[in-house]
Amino acid sequence: MTSEFIRAIEDVAREKGIERNVLFEAIEAALISAYRRNFGSAQNVRVEVDRQSGEIRVFALMSVVEEVTDPRAQVALAEAKAEDPRAEVGDTREREVTPRDFGRIAAQTAKQVVMQRIREAERGIIYEEFQSREGDVVSAVVSRAEQRFVVCDLGRAEAILPLSEQIPGETYVPGQRMRCYVLEVKRTPKGPQVMLSRTHPALLKRLFELEVPELHDGSVELKAIAREPGSRSKVAVWARVEGVDPQGACIGPKGARVHAIGNELRGEKVDIVRYSQDPEEFVANALAPAKVTRVAIEEETRTARVIVPEYQLSLAIGKEGQNARLAARLTGYKIDIKSEGA
Repeated sequence: MTSEFIRAIEDVAREKGIERNVLFEAIEAALISAYRRNFGSAQNVRVEVDRQSGEIRVFALMSVVEEVTDPRAQVALAEAKAEDPRAEVGDTREREVTPRDFGRIAAQTAKQVVMQRIREAERGIIYEEFQSREGDVVSAVVSRAEQRFVVCDLGRAEAILPLSEQIPGETYVPGQRMRCYVLEVKRTPKGPQVMLSRTHPALLKRLFELEVPELHDGSVELKAIAREPGSRSKVAVWARVEGVDPQGACIGPKGARVHAIGNELRGEKVDIVRYSQDPEEFVANALAPAKVTRVAIEEETRTARVIVPEYQLSLAIGKEGQNARLAARLTGYKIDIKSEGA
């Protein structure tokens, strides 16, 4: 290797954020394998690359013995003492065995090592970038749809949307852009593996935070979410600042904000519920759009007994029990609904 190559290594180390010595040590380790592969040697060797000039030297590590049986790996005690009177049996001595044409092989090997380290460094940077975004929302472009997962392009990395995290009935076509929740980021030999979700309740939460400035600045707080992906969700909100309408803020002018979120989630219907610290009021609000006559709370069993007008019973329960089920999950109470005449 030449001094120009050394400078190139230093430039790479600086640009890619790789420690200079890490590169040199990796090159030296690779050159040991290259030496053994190209010169058919099983010797125990050490390779040294001069950090300034780029000069490469190969040293055979030889054991000091009384009687030599393997000249490639052993040196006689008498010979060792001639070089160093303190030498003893069992010591290790070095002999330079640098081949004359080793420079060409070394340069090629060093280039491969540097490129590999660059790839590893870039993977590390990408991993750190996406690992810090776990629990956040990213914009993903569908690359291809397989039977059990969808491969998405995140720009600097590929991501997987598993079947279990896909909205039921949603179709995915190449080039389609969508927002996804970063569920998990794993480090793998091929680079970071990013797992996405379209069904996680936190996706709905983050979409509201992106769409509603009052959530972002803290004047409105999202207290709870109950979600059946692609079908219907309930979101409980309350105002932390007097005079702010939490429901109106989340719904937006003419329903623009909540409609934008619903459209992003394959037409998912989102009910905005006013949170209350009074459990009876909260349960009644959670059953909207049904009108509730009375709520009785049993804290010991975490049960809410709800009375509604006869004509509101089916609305309170919802199709296939969905409204009552979501309200129960939102409030944390088991809800028992009965009509006034029952």
